[in-house]
Amino acid sequence: MTDNSPQGEAGKPQRCGFVALLGAPNAGKSTLLNRLVGAKISIVTPKAQTTRTRVLGITVKGETQLIFIDTPGVFAPKKRLDRAMVAAAWGGARSADIVAVLVDASRPVGDDTRRIVEGLKREGARAILILNKIDLIKREPLLTLADELNREGIFTDIFMVSALSGDGVADLIAYLSSRLPEGPWLYPEDQLSDMPKFLLAAEVTREQLYLQLQQELPYAAAVETESWTPFEDGSARIEQVIYVERESQKPIVIGKGGARIKSIGEAARLELERLLGHRVHLFLHVKVLDWSERPEHYRALGLDFGA
Repeated sequence: MTDNSPQGEAGKPQRCGFVALLGAPNAGKSTLLNRLVGAKISIVTPKAQTTRTRVLGITVKGETQLIFIDTPGVFAPKKRLDRAMVAAAWGGARSADIVAVLVDASRPVGDDTRRIVEGLKREGARAILILNKIDLIKREPLLTLADELNREGIFTDIFMVSALSGDGVADLIAYLSSRLPEGPWLYPEDQLSDMPKFLLAAEVTREQLYLQLQQELPYAAAVETESWTPFEDGSARIEQVIYVERESQKPIVIGKGGARIKSIGEAARLELERLLGHRVHLFLHVKVLDWSERPEHYRALGLDFGA
């Protein structure tokens, strides 16, 4: 009988598959994704529910291509955007070969984590458990937490990691690499994400909005890349719009004498130049628009407006 499975350089069969990172807001999913891939793929801020759409991070370990799905945090949705984000999270989990539930080990198990566990139980799904932020908790309460969640009966394996420092991540990658199904790689070896550059640029600026304005800016602010013009010298002109919901919020983003938006634009420009590897001329504009009720903005994020 002939083995027709794709072969890697060492003669071993290639493996490829999807791993969904599911968790409550602020569990550290985006930080872990960036650590797993070895590059910044998903934006990270202290603000809950920063990730709004499915983000793919791609890495190779030996003969295995691992495709990680960073999903929005699962929480009790109240608005249309909330419902669309939670639906995207569950959609990412259903399409994955392995579901990994990420839990912030430094805090008691909250309602959002319990909501995830119950949801997986209803679907008859199995998952691995990743206890994150182990650098912030002592050994005994960590083991107690692991035992508490293990008794739920849906976790096949438990990993203890610090996404921030990298502790335990190598063991997690080795495990996942050996468990994904045999099959050809779906992306080129050097590709790190499938995120379109327009969306990547918008996410970088939105990260700076959250980092620099923190509690001053409402959660529903959004950024859209309107145009991207490359030049012969390798640089690019990028035009973006920052949407706020009310006229009174524009001065918050712009700042006195335009100082705040200048600071946001400068930080975003530097980060984009680092990620893209070429000079960027970034131009930001602020507009008032109830974008969270417009279907086209959901389509741009890969979200279901009718969820």
